[in-house]
Amino acid sequence: MKIMLRLSTLLLLAALAGCGHTDDTTPALSATTAAEPSVVVSASASASTAEPQIPAPDVPIVDLAGVTTLPAPPAESAPRVAAVRWLTRIYARRHRDGKTIGFLRAGSIVEAKTGKPFAAGGGCKTGWLELQPAGFVCMGDVSQQLDDELVRATSRRPDYTHRLPYMYGTVTRGGPVYQRIPTADDLKKFEPNLKRHLRKWRDDEVSGARYGLDVWLRYTSGRIVPNAIEALQSKVTDPDVPWFLSDHRRIPELSARVRKAGDDAVKVDQVDRRQGRSFIHSFLFEGRRYNVTPDLVVIPADRFRPIRGSGFRGWQVDKELTFPFALIRRSGGNKWQWRNSSKRMVASGKLPWRTAVLLTGKQKFYKKRLYYQTKDGDWIDDRHASRIDPAKRWPKWAKQGGKWIDVNITKQVLVAYEGKKMVYATIVSTGEAGLGDPEESTATKRGIFRIHTKWVSSTMDSDVVGEEFELRDVPYVQYFEGGYALHGAYWHDSFGRPKSHGCINLAPEDARRLFFWTDPQVPVGWHGAKKSLTGTIVFVHP
Repeated sequence: MKIMLRLSTLLLLAALAGCGHTDDTTPALSATTAAEPSVVVSASASASTAEPQIPAPDVPIVDLAGVTTLPAPPAESAPRVAAVRWLTRIYARRHRDGKTIGFLRAGSIVEAKTGKPFAAGGGCKTGWLELQPAGFVCMGDVSQQLDDELVRATSRRPDYTHRLPYMYGTVTRGGPVYQRIPTADDLKKFEPNLKRHLRKWRDDEVSGARYGLDVWLRYTSGRIVPNAIEALQSKVTDPDVPWFLSDHRRIPELSARVRKAGDDAVKVDQVDRRQGRSFIHSFLFEGRRYNVTPDLVVIPADRFRPIRGSGFRGWQVDKELTFPFALIRRSGGNKWQWRNSSKRMVASGKLPWRTAVLLTGKQKFYKKRLYYQTKDGDWIDDRHASRIDPAKRWPKWAKQGGKWIDVNITKQVLVAYEGKKMVYATIVSTGEAGLGDPEESTATKRGIFRIHTKWVSSTMDSDVVGEEFELRDVPYVQYFEGGYALHGAYWHDSFGRPKSHGCINLAPEDARRLFFWTDPQVPVGWHGAKKSLTGTIVFVHP
């Protein structure tokens, strides 16, 4: 797809929702590449026999109510391996030219069917190991030594219990990326204007020292932590600085940019505005807070605005809502009362944004505007409310009873179905160009598709001159057509109006729930899964 980006430097990342995808083979690539293309199929296409079926768990890892149920870990006696590369591919057969059915991220420990590998071949010199529940990995990409230094350093896995799988921040003040904790001499060399920077950060009420400390304390419990200004003044060092960074040691080699920079390098990269990053550690060292990314680079936390992610989520239908109902997609609306005596609508109160309203089924036009009657006796207009209606004619796949997703661009609504039964409804942000041509604008592509590739998190970026951005670890990504995807958006909270560059932006909690509901399944420990022909149907229409 052609991505047309319209960015505002004033809005920074709030305007970003790009669908450029970087294949996660290395964590630091900057060139925009499309996701691996989906296979064009009919809704009734059968699965390829070359791709093994990954069964759904008996109990969903995350259900549509948001409840997380993790399966029991493999027994200590079970054969297990850990991924020691940033991205390890899982193949359908013992050959690197075979189909990829899944992905492991560094540090992931998964169960194998047997501890004895198959013979080398098929592009793998070290032999192949078969995994549970399916697929093969090359032994050169994994380790049977679960206490390997790299495995221990990357042991913090994505958190399925939270709406965001990691801690997140968006860059407000560009600065260096280090491969170890910098010394005082390093700071003088690489951050010569540090005092001025910290003074501005201290005084910034929007994204400075007083904002969002709770985000960086996500993995901290049972310990009193000073606020950022007190910590800086007292030069506090946390007792739990990550072991692999103690005494200014360098991190285990993982990032492509770290390898390129060399063992003696201290600064290995740069963060700039229009970037978002994820983190797995946050700690104080000599008064300054540093964050550690999943690929184990170290970045000063004062370069970021901590991100909590939208707290909005949708509703389970028939459990939290009953038909008929409407979702309020725009702010600033009113509730109205109809006055028979004067034959006019009179405002009777404010209409809360992003709420669900039960309807009677009655509607009327007033001054060329459509109004719906609520069960409370008020009327609401369709400029702000999206009425959710069951299909007038059920498509074939609904009659067959499978899961599918309906996305209405005009209403900015997503509805999840199991056959003819509506099970979840929420508001979304589709392409900012509305119903324009997806090939020439930021409109979302319309049609009938199947989800073909899913990532727990993945990078989305653009290298268009003057319009660059890079958003690391976009959560719960589900590609359904080339570079078009359903995914969580941590950088804005404007769900209910077109906002993206073509993808379908979901509030993080909606993205989490739907990710584990759809097919293909992503087993615990895997970072992604890929399956052509049989993924959940996504129907995108005006």
